[in-house]
Amino acid sequence: MTKLKVTILVENTVGVPLGLLGEWGLSMLLDFGDEKILFDAGEQGNLVNNAQILGHDLRQVDKVVLSHGHYDHTGGLYKLLQYKGATSVYAHPNLFASHLAKVSDIQPNRYIGVPYCQQQLESLGARFHWHNEPFELRPGLWLSGEILRESSFEHIDEHLVELAGEQVVQDSLKDDLSMFYMTDQGLIILLGCAHSGLVNIVEQARQVTKESKVRGIIGGTHLGPASSDQRQQTIDYLKSLDLECLAPNHCTGSAMLTMLAAEFPKAFRWAMAGSALEF
Repeated sequence: MTKLKVTILVENTVGVPLGLLGEWGLSMLLDFGDEKILFDAGEQGNLVNNAQILGHDLRQVDKVVLSHGHYDHTGGLYKLLQYKGATSVYAHPNLFASHLAKVSDIQPNRYIGVPYCQQQLESLGARFHWHNEPFELRPGLWLSGEILRESSFEHIDEHLVELAGEQVVQDSLKDDLSMFYMTDQGLIILLGCAHSGLVNIVEQARQVTKESKVRGIIGGTHLGPASSDQRQQTIDYLKSLDLECLAPNHCTGSAMLTMLAAEFPKAFRWAMAGSALEF
């Protein structure tokens, strides 16, 4: 398989003193040598400047994949399209759903979905391709499709809700997608926020690719807001994988990052803005 270089363009924190800007969000550039694919776009649009500082011109990006319809993964798409123009964007059909966050019983729910409507983004050159089933984006690189929710201990945050007609209900976050890349030494799993549960995603990766060996996991794990039980059971599961690389970031949370760094001293990598991982 082709070599893969993953560069973190946007993350909550900055790992190298080059003038990069951090923001609450995530964006990763996947470079296969013959093709560049952007996974998520962060919140504010700092991905364009950060990429330039790191020596990448995002006008050379061939495809954009959006992991789900939250603002911190989609907000930067507007500035990317202003900079680049016509771009193929791959996402789940529920991307523009009414994603909300419950603030309190006395405050209105806060909209946390895509900050722009579909027509705005299309007017700037977005060409949306909708996928709710697993889809091979290039040889060996899979879009996960909707994640089967089979583990007993992984749950979507109770404060994430959506509108169903006039009713406010628990957000199913069906649009939560990940990516799986097959290498000769096993799978590289790329996460947006892993709202569907890290274990569910890894098991789906094995099912879709028919590859049982997991080599690396990169991205947001959403273990920051998870219960202590879910955290511990996830750590136990990760220990069974014998990972070469564990590079969690974004919604993993600083306390959980510290715990994972201690639990996986050989595999753990910091994945802040400016970090690069090669396989």
